[in-house]
Amino acid sequence: MHRADHHPSRRAFLDVTGAMVAAGLTAGCTSDSARPERPAPTAAATPTPVVAMGRHQAGITLPQPAQPHLLAVVADLGAGVHAGPLLAELGRAIRTLTAGSDPRLLGLPPGDLTVTVGVGPRLVRTAGATLPGAADLPRFSHERITPRARGGDLLIQICAGDPLLLPVVGAALLDQAGDRIHERWRQSARRGTNVPLGNGLTAPRNPLGFIDGIVGPHTTAEQQRDLWLAGPPAVAGGTLAVLRRMELDLPRFAALSVAQQEAVFGRRRASGVPLSGGPVAAGPDLGAKTPDGRYLVPADAHVRRANPAVVGAGLMLRRSYSIDEPAPGLLFLSFQNDLRAFTATLTHMDTSDALLSFTTTTASATFLILPGFDGQHPLGYRLFG
Repeated sequence: MHRADHHPSRRAFLDVTGAMVAAGLTAGCTSDSARPERPAPTAAATPTPVVAMGRHQAGITLPQPAQPHLLAVVADLGAGVHAGPLLAELGRAIRTLTAGSDPRLLGLPPGDLTVTVGVGPRLVRTAGATLPGAADLPRFSHERITPRARGGDLLIQICAGDPLLLPVVGAALLDQAGDRIHERWRQSARRGTNVPLGNGLTAPRNPLGFIDGIVGPHTTAEQQRDLWLAGPPAVAGGTLAVLRRMELDLPRFAALSVAQQEAVFGRRRASGVPLSGGPVAAGPDLGAKTPDGRYLVPADAHVRRANPAVVGAGLMLRRSYSIDEPAPGLLFLSFQNDLRAFTATLTHMDTSDALLSFTTTTASATFLILPGFDGQHPLGYRLFG
């Protein structure tokens, strides 16, 4: 396996060391609260394990809410490498890793670990030029993407509540693949604390301070309509993913007043309520106006420009993760059963969305998230045999 060049920064070292201290794993260190004269802290609840096998891969709608930590690895297959045997091997490794029976976990409990695998357009086209997932993403404005950070054959998405699991599981899977794949880029990211939205739904804040992912296919009916692929049989049960890494101009956004920030998004920063009023989870009333005739939700507000009804596209299951490197920003993920839900939305945003002036996309790719698998049906078997 040929790794992408990566030099650990002082910040990354401090993040890992801090996680180790929090887990009580730094040799020779004992926190004051654990001394005999003080009561030991209450142990955190053990995360519920997530079954890797089923009609859909884990890590998309399960668990709910999504785990706070993510590692995404984007790679290419080497010349002459057949996708089928490689994917089958990765699927078997995922089963043992998530079950906690793989010695490569180094004794760490898997907890709510999930691993989700997708294949890029080039690989999909080898199975069928008209299959969902065979189309590459077009280029958009506000991009500064090197060739190495655009596209890719393979996505490995690792999510967990315990950040220590991410590099361990990533190393195990990349070791499994060996020199059959060549890493393009990787990104570690995290989500903020979830905010209740009502009706049992929650969503975290993004790095700009606003609640993210309020609108999406949350019900089973919405997910069947807009998230999961119904066919053809080779891809049924899968979905399409878009992965975008963005730098954010945080100082310039922070310099705006709260009212100006809310005008950019079209929602209240503190509560997530649309500027037109109503419940958090409700869509904004885009026709609502002030007595002097101004739209309550500005014409260039993000919730207006990205509104599915305005765009004329389906819903996307959207997730944004905060990142520190290579620059402060976010890792954006969306899942949908029609790539047009993303491309039409971003095309509509490109014309006048106020949020885009604070973003620069530095990596971009799309993947067919393979249907689920089990002991008799290996990962990717219906597409690659």
